[in-house]
Amino acid sequence: MQIENFTAGRKQQGTGYKFFMPEKINTDWFWTDSKLNKLLENASFELGQLNSFAKLVPNVDLFIHLHIMKEAVISSKIEGTQTHFDEAFLQGENINPERKDDWQEIQNYTKALNTAITELDVLPISSRLILNTHKILMEGVRGEKKTPGEYRRSQNWIGGKSLEDAVFIPPHHDYLNELLSDFENYIHNENIDIPLLIKAAIIHYQFETIHPFLDGNGRIGRLLITLFLIEKKVLNKPLLYLSSYFDKNKSLYYDNLTRVRTHNDMLQWIKYFLVGITQTAKLATQTLDDVISLKSEHENIIQKNFGKRMKNGLILYNHILQQPMITVKETEKICKLTPKSAGDLINTFVENKIIKEFTGQFRNRIFIYETYLNLFNE
Repeated sequence: MQIENFTAGRKQQGTGYKFFMPEKINTDWFWTDSKLNKLLENASFELGQLNSFAKLVPNVDLFIHLHIMKEAVISSKIEGTQTHFDEAFLQGENINPERKDDWQEIQNYTKALNTAITELDVLPISSRLILNTHKILMEGVRGEKKTPGEYRRSQNWIGGKSLEDAVFIPPHHDYLNELLSDFENYIHNENIDIPLLIKAAIIHYQFETIHPFLDGNGRIGRLLITLFLIEKKVLNKPLLYLSSYFDKNKSLYYDNLTRVRTHNDMLQWIKYFLVGITQTAKLATQTLDDVISLKSEHENIIQKNFGKRMKNGLILYNHILQQPMITVKETEKICKLTPKSAGDLINTFVENKIIKEFTGQFRNRIFIYETYLNLFNE
């Protein structure tokens, strides 16, 4: 299939409406556009730089949780969930009841992504993995009545209040099995000689077009990008997520996906996607570099200024690199300290301007490692 000549699909008559029946994708792909080659080269280079830099970072896994949480916040934001990055790290009892649903969606996303990454050690990307990830994502939140962990058995639509005024109507559910079978076969077809970054772009487009769930399609589709790159060992660590790029260019994101269906313009979608890989990989590398500098600076402060509290200071510091919101009570457990000693240790962190109080309260205080969080929130 020549990308420039790709036909995305056709409108097909349903009962009182027309739905979009996408073309199957499990075939060879080629192109003649030289600009695509250059964009692919740039994206591959920056991704290689990120992989190389991550190998040099001691204990790089300490920082992965922050990347995953950022992805959860922004991917959910694209779908309308409003949770601030710092709020995502709070415990449930500290969340305003009016914002609890949004907060829970972030926790579900994080759990779903972590579980899926772990499952990749024993499972390929498959319906089994996708359905389990969706079940975790939708459990106990808005949309939980929309069959979590199951492909839809009814017609859905995008935009508008009904099928009559919908912006886009995905394929009828009767065709899901054959379309998803083709989708899965394409992911694992080793006989197709196509660069994996371009394959990832086509995979994301096709999943969003099939729209196999009643809810949660966008989040699962974006999550699949990272899972695919990890499974194919294009990405060594889960440090690359495109949701931030899609959110900053939200209208372009949706316009380019739509344009494939309306104008058969797969080429423009792939170009947009590759620019996203380039920019996101470059930013992820810079963020890691900034994190290492900040970590070195603050570890030096702890070793120089904490005196007899230095040992527990380093223990607590390693904890807040993964969970940058902390309380005195949590510090007691982490460092096995009395309440007074835990409070003194927290005060020492505050006095050295490593953390600061978050709530403005005198009781039930929560402390935040704000300078660290800000590196991921730019």
